[in-house]
Amino acid sequence: MHGEYKVPGGKLVVVDLDVVDGVLRDVRVAGDFFLEPDEALLDINRALEGAPADTPAPQLAARIDAALPEGTVMFGFGSEAVGVAVRRALARASDWTDYDWQLVHDGPQSPALHMALDEVLTAEVAAGRRPPTLRVWEWGSPAVVIGSFQSLRNEVDPEGAARHGMTVVRRISGGGAMYIEPGNTITYSLCVPDALVQGLSFADSYAYLDDWVLGALEGMGVKAWYQPLNDIATEAGKIAGAAQKRVVSGGGAVLHHVTMAYDIDADKMLEVLRIGKEKLSDKGTKSAKKRVDPLRRQTGLSRAAVIEKMIESFRARYGLTEGAVTPEEMVRAEELAAAKFASPEWTARVP
Repeated sequence: MHGEYKVPGGKLVVVDLDVVDGVLRDVRVAGDFFLEPDEALLDINRALEGAPADTPAPQLAARIDAALPEGTVMFGFGSEAVGVAVRRALARASDWTDYDWQLVHDGPQSPALHMALDEVLTAEVAAGRRPPTLRVWEWGSPAVVIGSFQSLRNEVDPEGAARHGMTVVRRISGGGAMYIEPGNTITYSLCVPDALVQGLSFADSYAYLDDWVLGALEGMGVKAWYQPLNDIATEAGKIAGAAQKRVVSGGGAVLHHVTMAYDIDADKMLEVLRIGKEKLSDKGTKSAKKRVDPLRRQTGLSRAAVIEKMIESFRARYGLTEGAVTPEEMVRAEELAAAKFASPEWTARVP
């Protein structure tokens, strides 16, 4: 069995192994990481040898830590990354390069249609009728997008939203409210087979699916990292938030979508969103204005240029062909947008 795990912002860990009578045998760890002393690699292999095949990644990491000599230096990876690579080998997880990725980047669309397209395209990937897809959104109007489980009245000031012409929609994934202005926001979705995240914890899958965008940002001079559970941050502040939804039908699929702040009108945002003290308390800041630091200031690039560089970075890593939403997919999405995502019942399902 063969498993690979690219540490977000770090190095690649590769594990080859067999399972005999329910335990790990002939374990061989490799990768482009750095490790001192050299002999510690043999200690890692020996620590994993004979471990029960159902051992979770944290317990595999504990076995490794206990076996390593004092003073061992692991650079670009850690013991838990090895544990994750083992779990991915055992789950027969796929890799990014196993797929022919498709790009969908259409013109501006309504907030409700964007919500519906996410649901429809992810279901198509799960059914095997669509290849894994990177979809870059263009917004047709300003909006507030609330998480699947958020209270509408707690998150949105209806008078402020109406005053600024903001459409309020509810997405199928969890997480927090997103404030959207078409020229100031960059949003993308990844619709991926479940096999791509096999062996990863729910939390690890967030950083794993967005490692490519951290590389793209670095190429634009922005040093960013993943801040658990679902934020992309820099020293200057948060620049993006991610959310996920798992689809279990068919072969299974994951919807992973991210909204990035290219620019932001913080005063207007605070008139529309109800951002309470409790939400700010774990961010280490007293002001919602300071929570987000837009990409426009950090990159000095136009919004279109940032998107282009992101797409180029993804293509260079994994390959990416131009695609489109099929007519059949669009019909289903339009029907779903009207029946579900534009309906008051769905939007206020958690009042």
